[in-house]
Amino acid sequence: MALATDNRIESAPRVTKTPIISADSHITEPGWTYVDNIDPAFRDRAPFLTDEQPDGATFHIPGMPQAVRLALHSAAGKPSDQLAMKGVGFEGLHRAGWDPEVRVAAQEQDGVDGEVIYPSVGMLLCNHPDVDLKKAMFDAYNRWIAGYCATAPDRLYGCGQTALRSVDEGISDLEAIKAAGLRGVMLPGTPGTVDESRSGSGTNGDYDDPVWEPFFEAAIELGLVLSFHILTGKAYRPRGPKLNSFMSIIRGNQDLIGTFIFGAVFDRHPDLNIVCVEADAGWAPHYAYRMDHAYNRHRNWLTSPELQRRPSEYFNDHIYVTFQDDWSAFRMAEAGILPADRLLWANDYPHSDSTWPYSQGMLAEQTKGLSTETMAKIVGGNVVELYGLQSLFPTNTAGQA
Repeated sequence: MALATDNRIESAPRVTKTPIISADSHITEPGWTYVDNIDPAFRDRAPFLTDEQPDGATFHIPGMPQAVRLALHSAAGKPSDQLAMKGVGFEGLHRAGWDPEVRVAAQEQDGVDGEVIYPSVGMLLCNHPDVDLKKAMFDAYNRWIAGYCATAPDRLYGCGQTALRSVDEGISDLEAIKAAGLRGVMLPGTPGTVDESRSGSGTNGDYDDPVWEPFFEAAIELGLVLSFHILTGKAYRPRGPKLNSFMSIIRGNQDLIGTFIFGAVFDRHPDLNIVCVEADAGWAPHYAYRMDHAYNRHRNWLTSPELQRRPSEYFNDHIYVTFQDDWSAFRMAEAGILPADRLLWANDYPHSDSTWPYSQGMLAEQTKGLSTETMAKIVGGNVVELYGLQSLFPTNTAGQA
């Protein structure tokens, strides 16, 4: 095998005959996503696209100070020395990011049988300060993504969005998302309207507040997978060089994991699972160990509800994590330190951090040492089970690699 730039392995055969499904891929919202689908009462404040140099394709979001340039949102496959935050016009973006007819070919090029689809611009909209506009934007996105995924429902498994202005409205959103044929729901990092006086919690309380119990039970009953993607909550401000900001993006997901576990949410909802998306996985064993230490040693002066089990047990039984290029995660699974049943591989197409179109070579290299059964679970089998895709992959047998 020849090594491509950035140590990517080219021309690699498919690593397994069992399903290979990306648990975290994205669309690149075209300019008409929100303008054409939003409630007319909000159309004059809908996000809109401009395509002029030097910025290139750029979304402008009324009420948010910073524009969203799409260059890095659609840079899969580019060598690292060609990555740039701006300057790429709409025609220079991966067409598969907004054209579902082309998406299947992109999947086949990467050796992928299906993808769980998340937004791109929609991630950042989770932080919009106007919760009413946020609700309208999410409804518009849900209409658009449902149509995108309906073109190839056997390969495209969309996640809707909800602003969670209230518990009852959140449940109504779940029902609408389910009716639209979507498979999951990407929740904002903070529910409702952000209240800075309560450490970033929402007006209805944070996710460990019992007020959200009916919402979680509705998601379980509807069979919708709840997930938290990086960059959808309050941003951390790293120090030092700008590159250090890349290292901080997993913190939001770690905070959410702690909120659910230390808040005893899983004691109240033993059938609830959540997916932490694009925050990698190799750190998870130490984080779970550290949670056990914190609870055993410090729970009395750092108040916490009494838990029925060790924090690490909740982590291993209720938290799924997605990752792309994470050699340590595969090694942890090989050693039995990280439960293979909760690991979800992803290619992150078409973002700049994507392994596309070199995923098969990367997987062949990083899954060395894994049993065929464990590898089959991580690269697709777990997604089939979690998202209820058995009818699409009836021969999903982990040992048939």
